[in-house]
Amino acid sequence: QIQLVESGGGLVQPGGSLRLSCATSGFTLDWYAVGWFRQAPGKEREAVGCIKSDYDSTYYADSAKGRFTISRNSHTAYLEMNSLKPEDTAVYYCATAEDKFCYSGGIYFNEYDYWGQGTQVTVSS
Repeated sequence: QIQLVESGGGLVQPGGSLRLSCATSGFTLDWYAVGWFRQAPGKEREAVGCIKSDYDSTYYADSAKGRFTISRNSHTAYLEMNSLKPEDTAVYYCATAEDKFCYSGGIYFNEYDYWGQGTQVTVSS
């Protein structure tokens, strides 16, 4: 059973930064793409971005481009968030999928299989 655990969320002021982690135990992420998603109250879950199993190919939603960076190693994926805005407030999730579901044409949550429990990010002054 693949288990993912997100951490690193919290309260941050607008313009601040956070680094979220998505850690696994008992298995390697090497064969999977890892996606980051978020869901704000009353809104649908949306993609933030993803990284393929090659550790290098990354794709981002327009809202994340230039501000967020995804990286990874064998057991942990990271979401570095800079220049945070109040509209970034949401519960952030990581999830795994086949590489083919991490591409520039779209990142869809229903194509991702295993999910973490989420971590809350609140951007407020």
